[in-house]
Amino acid sequence: MAALARWCFRHRFTVLLLWLCALAGTTVGSQVVGDAYANNFRLPGTESSKALDLLQEGFPEQSGDVDVVVWKTADGSVRDADVRRRMESAFADIAKVPEVGSVASPYERGGAAQISEDGTIGYARIVYDDLANNLDTEQIERVVDVARQAETDGLQVDVGGNAVARTEGPAAGLTELVAIVAAAIVLFLAFGSLYAMLLPIAIAIFSVGSGLSGIALVSNVLDIPQVATTLGSLIGLGVGIDYALFIVTRHRNMIRRGRTPAQAVELALNTSGRAVLFAGATVCAALLGMYALGMTFLNGVATAAAATVVLTMIAAITLLPALLGFLGPRVLARRERRRLAEDGSGSEDGSGSEDGSGSEDGSGSGDAAGAAGRLAEFVQRRPRTLALVAVVVMAVLAIPVFSLRLGIADQGNQPTSNTTRRAYDLMTEGFGPGFNGPLQLVADVPGPSARTALDTLVEDLPGTEGVSDVKAAPLRSGQRVAVIQVVPTASPQAEETDRLIDRLRDDVIPRAEEGTPLQVHVGGATAVNKDFASVIGEKLPLFIGVIVGLGFVLLLLAFRSVLIPLTAAVMNLVAAGASFGALVALFQWGWITGLLDLGGEVPISSALPVIMLAMLFGLSMDYQVFLVSRIYEEWVHSGDNRRAVRVGLTETARVINSAAVIMICVFSAFVLSGSVEGKMAGIGLAAAVALDAFILRSLLVPSVMYLLGRGNWWLPSWLERSLPHLAIEPADEPEDEDEPKDEDERPAAPAPERPAERAESKELGGSR
Repeated sequence: MAALARWCFRHRFTVLLLWLCALAGTTVGSQVVGDAYANNFRLPGTESSKALDLLQEGFPEQSGDVDVVVWKTADGSVRDADVRRRMESAFADIAKVPEVGSVASPYERGGAAQISEDGTIGYARIVYDDLANNLDTEQIERVVDVARQAETDGLQVDVGGNAVARTEGPAAGLTELVAIVAAAIVLFLAFGSLYAMLLPIAIAIFSVGSGLSGIALVSNVLDIPQVATTLGSLIGLGVGIDYALFIVTRHRNMIRRGRTPAQAVELALNTSGRAVLFAGATVCAALLGMYALGMTFLNGVATAAAATVVLTMIAAITLLPALLGFLGPRVLARRERRRLAEDGSGSEDGSGSEDGSGSEDGSGSGDAAGAAGRLAEFVQRRPRTLALVAVVVMAVLAIPVFSLRLGIADQGNQPTSNTTRRAYDLMTEGFGPGFNGPLQLVADVPGPSARTALDTLVEDLPGTEGVSDVKAAPLRSGQRVAVIQVVPTASPQAEETDRLIDRLRDDVIPRAEEGTPLQVHVGGATAVNKDFASVIGEKLPLFIGVIVGLGFVLLLLAFRSVLIPLTAAVMNLVAAGASFGALVALFQWGWITGLLDLGGEVPISSALPVIMLAMLFGLSMDYQVFLVSRIYEEWVHSGDNRRAVRVGLTETARVINSAAVIMICVFSAFVLSGSVEGKMAGIGLAAAVALDAFILRSLLVPSVMYLLGRGNWWLPSWLERSLPHLAIEPADEPEDEDEPKDEDERPAAPAPERPAERAESKELGGSR
């Protein structure tokens, strides 16, 4: 690491040019080539997948997605001549749009049921040539524009459906811009230097910008879902800024202690840089654990997110040293440089550390360091009490998780400013909530006995609990595939609709099929969403086991201890339970859905547990590594567990808390993402980071380590002999004084000898 840091520092123009070329090249390439995101939700072997396959076989022209145009008159009826003329003209124009297969108007023969009983609301069905995820968004936008042009005073026109929902959302980049601005404010408060503040922001912009453009290019070769870009920017911004923060903090402290900028870069990368690589590897391992689920959709998410994290790691250990070379001592605030020139120390008391305690993390002012020291002493005095309080708090927050229900939010949870939400509300008003997500029963009818059984099924369906309406197209001569539309009484995301699907599959349909060759599968978007949630729920224990096991092995190798990785695994599970408990209360119970204009209670998005657990376990490992590596470093040198825990907490508390605040700002900004899933992920991850940093790593981890004493570092002798040695943070070693220095490598100011530095730092709970 030292050699890499030295090369990047000395060849900073070359490194910066290479990164500029990478960013520009991927950006231009993605604009020229374009993207080909594939939101592949197909789940082979599930009922909904079988229904779709059968539908494509029997009615290929009807196997695409379906949207609706809904209109309402303030006065009169939708049957009025003027209204009919305007809407029929719009339907004719919509039918001409490429990728639109057909438009079913209520003004056609057999369309009377598409007008509400009071005659004020009507709807038309737009059938596309393909599934919504595979359609060109420009053509979908044309459909919306044409439909909305029919609107006039007294006539409201809106368009709803899965295809239209893809075109809605805030301006591209708004979420990321807000996240970067919020992070910049926190960094400026932490560093007190404009130049130092810009460094982590630059690393995040280069790595995430290159990563997102690269993901767009790779989507032409691999199945990458569009949501991967949101998640890639979410985690890329968070870890990119955090990793740069850790390295810059150590670098600034080394300069305060009289090192040259070149020496400081080498020492920072050889210590914090190693920790960054290890932490990044754990994040990638957790993300790639999604492959264990065997789902194409999640494989694409894992690939994109992990690739973004890898780029942030590379930027942190190559681009960051180069940028630090450009800044030299200007990475310090002006007053710190002035003090350094006057007395050889960048700190108020001239101790050579940022907080006056000899701290190597270089994290803030003397007041901050004093607060961290007082926290460490407080935890040391009352470890049992604080551990108990922390466990109780986390347990209480986790209680709602026992009522967790996975599902997909329907368009009734979109903002009221969206045409899809208004269309949803009009459909609910005129026809009932179930019309927003009808079920499709697709039947294979191979003979007369199967046809008779199908007729019986159609007769029985209206009397089934939870069914509002049934429509069955007549089976023509020689036709083998039949489609029955079943409208639930409840909304697509409602638990009652889930129970109806189970009732149809487990009771009503098997009873009709019994003794006949008839085969009926329940499909449609609502059934697909339910099947996706069921598959995720079944495989979730396997996924948790994989990422917990990977984390345990990595920490075992890093710290050569059994109890440290074991307690980390337990605490990660506790943090996950508490954060999901908070999500259930906030979204599923509806505590903040009104505030977020979501329209009501929302089930937890099916894919969110996997995605959020992967990110949470990875980020939790970050804080665990940065805290425990410093404790371990002190333990190796002193052999005193209590001192090691106290010093580790004192020296890392501020930088970990600063990193956590940045993460919280970045994740919270995704409330502006426009999607319910984005809001859930942002709030859930922000809550998880807050709980992890401020309760687990600041209170519970050090309390438990105090209580375990030397047992923290126990490792069976046979395992000690077989494990490879992995050093995360080697001890700081000064650069060879005889090595020639160029003009940019001269010390910022002479540093006086401090023979009592170690003794002073012991008194203050500082570094060795």
